[in-house]
Amino acid sequence: MPEPLRYSVSLVTQGRHRFYTLTVPSDVLARTCFVTTRYDDPDLGFQRILDKKRAEEIAAYIDTGLGTIPSSIVLSAQPDAELKVIGKGKTIEFKDTRKAFLILDGQHRVYGFSLAKTSLRVPVVVYNGLSRTDESRLFIDINTKQRPVPNELLLDIKKLAEYESDVERLLGEVFDLFRGRPDSPLVGLLSPAERKKGLISRVTFNAAMKPLIPIFSGSDAPEIYEALSAYVSAFVKGADHLKAKGVITKPPVFRGAMLLFADTAQTAKDRFGKPYTADKFYEVLKPMFNRISSNNLKKPGNSHKELHSILSKALRTSFVL
Repeated sequence: MPEPLRYSVSLVTQGRHRFYTLTVPSDVLARTCFVTTRYDDPDLGFQRILDKKRAEEIAAYIDTGLGTIPSSIVLSAQPDAELKVIGKGKTIEFKDTRKAFLILDGQHRVYGFSLAKTSLRVPVVVYNGLSRTDESRLFIDINTKQRPVPNELLLDIKKLAEYESDVERLLGEVFDLFRGRPDSPLVGLLSPAERKKGLISRVTFNAAMKPLIPIFSGSDAPEIYEALSAYVSAFVKGADHLKAKGVITKPPVFRGAMLLFADTAQTAKDRFGKPYTADKFYEVLKPMFNRISSNNLKKPGNSHKELHSILSKALRTSFVL
């Protein structure tokens, strides 16, 4: 039988609950923790419930040697752990067994530990003596009262962290031009770090613009901005004439409109040649706006693809040789 494991702890009381804080090697967590009481096999529980790709990303992050995971794994000691408090309350002892602890928070991190080649010390919170009801309530509280960092904020600070991909960096520069240039058709309508009603978030902007990047192969951010701002200006003008002012900030409208850019730009180039201007784009789009209703833009539904289909059909119908 393996020797019991012992770690120094601090006892913390919060409300009616008491728990221990300590640090534990990640490989110990990987072999002593499981995800749910609904599966007998800890490995099967991991595989069925959790996202393996996410766990593999965590494992790779750890194995680079640069990974740091300071947030605590929250566990509930199970009868199999035979957890004891020794050393005048300063140490806990438990069995090195497969189902010693039920994970209440940090499931993917522990799954990642089980896939990693490297071991590191991890902060841990251990509850002892919880009933199944207590465990379930704590699990619900932990996973509903914590709010994740918005994707908009993560994108906004990636530049500071130097984590941007080449595409994200380019999209960030285009976003900043649309946000900062006084001639931008979207000035005052963009939100870089959070989602706000009536503004286009960075996440929506990137999702709309990313499919267009291959069209601009070799172009820098100012060149992309010049073409896209002319197009957006023309689209906004057409929407205004339909008495659908401000609809460009609706995510389905913005994304649906940007999907139309390639066809509109091709027609504008064929008819008028370069450079692209708002007037040239508007001449191409004007018949389309004459064929759709303002409600198509005011009440676009949730699907930008469905709106794009409506706009694309109206644009093609308006073409004359």
